[in-house]
Amino acid sequence: MSLSRLVVSSPGRVCLFGEHQDYLGLPVIASAISLRIRIEGQSVRSGVARIALPDIGQELSIALDAPLTYQGSRDYLRSAVNVLRRTGCTWSQGVECTVRGEIPINAGTSSSSALVVAWTQFLARMSDQRPSLTREQVAHLAWQAEVEEFHEPGGKMDHYSSALGGVLHLDFSNGVKPTALHPSLGAFVLGNSHEPKDTTRILAEVKDRVMALALQLRDRVEGFHLSTFDRKHLVHLRPFLDSTSMLLLDGTLRNRDLTIEARRLLGSAHPDGVVFGKLMDEHQVVLRDVLHISTPKIDRMIEAARKSGAVGAKINGSGGGGCMFAYAPENPERVAAAVWEVGGTAWVVHVDRGVTIDEERVT
Repeated sequence: MSLSRLVVSSPGRVCLFGEHQDYLGLPVIASAISLRIRIEGQSVRSGVARIALPDIGQELSIALDAPLTYQGSRDYLRSAVNVLRRTGCTWSQGVECTVRGEIPINAGTSSSSALVVAWTQFLARMSDQRPSLTREQVAHLAWQAEVEEFHEPGGKMDHYSSALGGVLHLDFSNGVKPTALHPSLGAFVLGNSHEPKDTTRILAEVKDRVMALALQLRDRVEGFHLSTFDRKHLVHLRPFLDSTSMLLLDGTLRNRDLTIEARRLLGSAHPDGVVFGKLMDEHQVVLRDVLHISTPKIDRMIEAARKSGAVGAKINGSGGGGCMFAYAPENPERVAAAVWEVGGTAWVVHVDRGVTIDEERVT
């Protein structure tokens, strides 16, 4: 028996709380959203993967019969083949497939991670072995293909969010421990600023600053750790830090504490929407004023969303451009229209499921 046709899709994501926290071993809360990437294809006898990418006007051919040499720093379609090959996957047949997406590209909503998650699942199911990977396994393999394979600075939030779906609390204190939350949240409005962003550079810059600060304090303050240090005791660190470093550390700890507060709130099936929005707004203040990852245009989009009825709004992802999102359980269309009016592109989105095999036929 051989797999003849397959349709796999995976969602983008928003980071509800905890930007720039996962690689520090601190918790994150993320949600899959109802904008997805879809891969549809079938097996062929060629031994080659032929991939049509109409959204970006490209086509790609990848040989599947040997380890691959990368053609660039983000050659994720080839890297997923190599990562799966190391797990024992082989392909005696080729594939022809088409990749289409709704997720805005290079905008902080994990379009690349969603692609790698879907492609990893698609390739595994098209392999000779057809392993029944768990969603956690798909997430880890996709992270290896996108981040570890190219020595990039990103964490695992995007891959786990896209693979597992729903609202997730992700504990990174010892590896990664995902916990599904099941709050009834209603609609969000996602707004794309169309400002280009350099995710790798921003991640590296913020990560390097905070990691250097944490290492400095571990050497000088016995028992110091970002996950346990009480923000109320910051005054005791003044002899060791200048004012800029103090502000950065305070912001990092405030983001951590906001995420902990949000975890308690979203553990309820029906969380208080006003409190949820207030926590989002407080998070945005830190991201804008301390980490400096927001932009004037995104600030205008956030303000427009709030004035039109959103109960909270913030930048999404690594920052420096890309998207914001607003919590708008009532009249989300009015909020979306306000985002359009100040120059953004807006979608009404909801919490969505993770990677799925939508159709499978065996002949």
